[in-house]
Amino acid sequence: MTSPENGKAEHAITMRDVAKAAGVSVATVSVVLNNKPGARIGDDARRRVQEVVAELGYRPNVLAKTLANGTSRFIGLVADAIATTPFAGQIIHGAQDEAWKNGYVLLVANTDGNKAAEDEAIAMMLEHQVHGILYSTWYHREISVPPSLHKTTTVLVDCFASGSGLPAVVPDETQGGRTATEGLLAAGHRRIAFINTTTPSPAQSGRLAGYRSALEDAGIAYDDSLVFPALPEQEGGYASTASILESKATAVFCHNDRVAMGLYDGLREHGLRIPEDIAVMGFDNQDVIAAHLRPPLSTVALPHYELGAAGVRMLLGIDSSSNTVATLVACPPVQRQSV
Repeated sequence: MTSPENGKAEHAITMRDVAKAAGVSVATVSVVLNNKPGARIGDDARRRVQEVVAELGYRPNVLAKTLANGTSRFIGLVADAIATTPFAGQIIHGAQDEAWKNGYVLLVANTDGNKAAEDEAIAMMLEHQVHGILYSTWYHREISVPPSLHKTTTVLVDCFASGSGLPAVVPDETQGGRTATEGLLAAGHRRIAFINTTTPSPAQSGRLAGYRSALEDAGIAYDDSLVFPALPEQEGGYASTASILESKATAVFCHNDRVAMGLYDGLREHGLRIPEDIAVMGFDNQDVIAAHLRPPLSTVALPHYELGAAGVRMLLGIDSSSNTVATLVACPPVQRQSV
C-alpha cells in the first residue's frame, strides 16, 4: 500500500520488524506471540514485544502458521448453485454463524455446477489445510461424491451419497409433508388434495409419505385420486386448478410455494376466496412468495439456516453423526392466513 503523506509504498510489518523495534530476537517475538508455555521470557521483554506489536499494527500470517503446523481455523464450504437460489445464502449464513461461534472462519466456493471449478475449489481448500469441508447442493438430492473430498473430513449438506461413508444432514421431507397436512386437518378439513411434483426426488416421495401418514393418523383413507402430479412451478399450480375444483377438495397441500402461487391465480379466476372457499398450504417458505401473496401463504419451511449450522457442528464433532444414515432436520410450520 502507499502512504498518503509521501506516496511511497509501505511494506507489510513483519516479525523481524517487531523484533528490531523491541530490541529482541525474532525467536523471542515468536514465543511471545504464540504464548508458548514454559518459555523463559522476562516480563520486560514480553511487555516490549506486546507494545511494539500494538504500535506497529503487526498481524501474524495465519496462512503461513497453518502450513507450518498443519492446523487450521478454516472450514470450507463448496456449493453448486446455492448462492443464486431463492434461498440465497441461508445455508452459508447458518454455517458461517456456527463457524464463528466456535472460532473458525468459513471459506466459500460457489461452483455453479462446473466440475472443473469444483475440483479446483476443493484442491485450493486442501492446500489451505482446512479443518474440513461442507459440500452442499441447492436442492435435496443424492449425489456422486468428488473423490478428493475423501482426503479431508467432509459433511454433506442438503444432499447425501449412499454407500460413501460420508455423514449427511438433510431436511426431514416426510415430517414436513406430515406437518403441512396436519395444519389443514387442524383447521377442520377432511378432503385434502395434494399437488405433488413430477420430478423424482426425496421431496417428491417424502412429502407424499408425510401426507399419507397424517391422513391415516386422522382416520382418513388415502385416496390416490386426490393426488395431482404437476410441474413444480407456478404454471403447474395454475394448470391443476380445474382438477382441484372437480375433486371437491376443501383444502390443498402444494408441493412448494411456487405451485401454491399458481393455484392462487387459478382459484381467483374462478371467483374463489382463500381460505373461505378453499384453504391452501405451501412448502419451502420462499419468503419472496409466501409472505407477499394475498392472503399470505401458510407453509412449511425448509430449514436451510439450520442445515448449515448443523453441518458445521457435525464437522467439528459437537453433534454426533452417522456414516450410514443421514441426519434429519425438522421442517417447521409457518402459519399465515391461507388456512
